[in-house]
Amino acid sequence: MRCALLVLFLFAGRVLAYDGVTLHVLGIGQDTGYPQAGCFQPHCLPGWTGERPRRPAVSLAVIDHAARRRYLFEATPDFPAQFYQLEQLAPSSSFALSGIFLTHAHMGHYTGLMYLGHEAIGASAVPVYVMPRMKNYLETNGPWSQLVRFENVDLKTLAHEEAVELGALQVTPVLVPHRDEYSETVGFFIAGPSKRALFIPDINKWDIWDRELADVLQSVDFAFLDATFYADGELPGRDMSKIPHPFVTETMDLLADLPAEERQKVWFIHMNHTNPVLWDDTPESEAVRAAGFNLAREGLRFGL
Repeated sequence: MRCALLVLFLFAGRVLAYDGVTLHVLGIGQDTGYPQAGCFQPHCLPGWTGERPRRPAVSLAVIDHAARRRYLFEATPDFPAQFYQLEQLAPSSSFALSGIFLTHAHMGHYTGLMYLGHEAIGASAVPVYVMPRMKNYLETNGPWSQLVRFENVDLKTLAHEEAVELGALQVTPVLVPHRDEYSETVGFFIAGPSKRALFIPDINKWDIWDRELADVLQSVDFAFLDATFYADGELPGRDMSKIPHPFVTETMDLLADLPAEERQKVWFIHMNHTNPVLWDDTPESEAVRAAGFNLAREGLRFGL
């Protein structure tokens, strides 16, 4: 009889036993989180004064408890605090940092790699999984090329729809349309022994993807989807067509006719500092929940 490794956590006064493969939300914000640098408008001031909690940039952790491996999805500007969160979930005395998966080369998704450098952690050959253009970008542009030269990171090349097998965990990148100035943009299918998640923090619009989102939802148990903006007009004085993302309202409308069990797979994530669904006490957040969808929050855990 196999004896599973159990990891204990305290939550709301209860002891929970976790084993297998777990996915944890470390951040839900758009690239620079909340409050955003240089934003001193009324919606940001509560973040600076401490009246509202800060929201770090989007990041997930995946932990294989039996194999004692831990993985990060995205290396954000909030890497130090998020790495500490990971340490609480899976301490480095027992769990290796076995890989970091990057979606693309926009600042909130990869610049945390700098903390692996010799000025900070001085890491040794941390596997960093990237698409080919992203790999070339990191190898040929400083300061990232220094991480490669000093062997702080070990770049691993991904390919569209080719799965990476990591024991009980399987990670498959899928190309999505986005502003690809420096690299491709991918989402990830993240599969454990029993459940499968989809992670797409950035995409231009669902209707220009070569897949139907409703069909993709049928193949997963959890879907962490781009929620940068709630609705058009969120950025006064700016043409939001120049910053293409699927509005939360658009995604909800697109999936409105699906059965409740399909809609409940959706967890909105990657929220701009202007997005009212950053907070649970807004009419917009209530509308999302009333429509049968979910809002990602730091600290949530999902069994895979």
